[in-house]
Amino acid sequence: MKEFLREIKRNKGLYLMCMPALIVLVMFCYIPFAGTWMAFTDFNVMDGIFGSKFVGLNNFKYFFSESSMGWRVTYNTLFINFFGIILGLIVPISISIFFNEIRSNVFKKLTQSFMFFPYFLSWVVVGTIIYGFFSTDVGVINNMLRSLGMEPVKWYAEPKYWKGIIITASMWKWSGYSSIIYMAAMATFDGSLYEAAKVDGANKFQRILYLTIPMLKPTAVVLTLMSIGRIFYGDFGMIYGIVGNNPVLIDAVTVIDTYVYQSMRTLGFSYATAIGLFQSVMGLILVSAANRLAKKYNDGEGLF
Repeated sequence: MKEFLREIKRNKGLYLMCMPALIVLVMFCYIPFAGTWMAFTDFNVMDGIFGSKFVGLNNFKYFFSESSMGWRVTYNTLFINFFGIILGLIVPISISIFFNEIRSNVFKKLTQSFMFFPYFLSWVVVGTIIYGFFSTDVGVINNMLRSLGMEPVKWYAEPKYWKGIIITASMWKWSGYSSIIYMAAMATFDGSLYEAAKVDGANKFQRILYLTIPMLKPTAVVLTLMSIGRIFYGDFGMIYGIVGNNPVLIDAVTVIDTYVYQSMRTLGFSYATAIGLFQSVMGLILVSAANRLAKKYNDGEGLF
């Protein structure tokens, strides 16, 4: 306790600077923890959070046993996020390496601007662009199929295509932004290592394979661990921006977040809170396990 008070006294100016952020953190991140109690109750407004009837794990049981959507939305969320993590690692690293090898500054800045631009588009705009490609009557894809003498596809009536479309759209929107992080990491690399490798006869591909990629590994590990922590979280805006309320497609692409929104209106706050609590606990377990594996097999490299 004495050491703690001595530390506060020694750095009181720094702690005072942190106070506004700490107050906001407590107000919006820790005080709302009390609301998780609703997951174990049959909440109603008149009785309040702590006065509502306690029902134990009934909300969780309904989600996984009596509700037909529980396993489906969990599978959809994990499927979309798993491939999003894999491609979100491969594509941005590839883009950053390609940019790093460009020698023309004008061309590099121009292409970087084009790659970074989709990040600023809302999912509503992205959904409109996708509709322009896949619309049955006026879509670019179907017009191309007609010009080749092939039958057009009713994309918005075929659920099997939309997981792939959503994953591709996510990569298109986020890859340019994510590549900036890897490019910033590459800017700190020691150029003498590349010169030495070049003198030793290593070609460009070998320098990328044996120098660039290994030195990017710590950054990739940290970003992957952060992504794994949110693998049970779906992008609400992405799903609604692209698919909307299409009843034919919604079951195939509904993720936990969109299901929580639907459940909150139909099955109440307690059920929706239970699903949200399930998301948080599973995310904590996964990121802790992944961090432990990363530290075990990558020489202590991890998030914490």
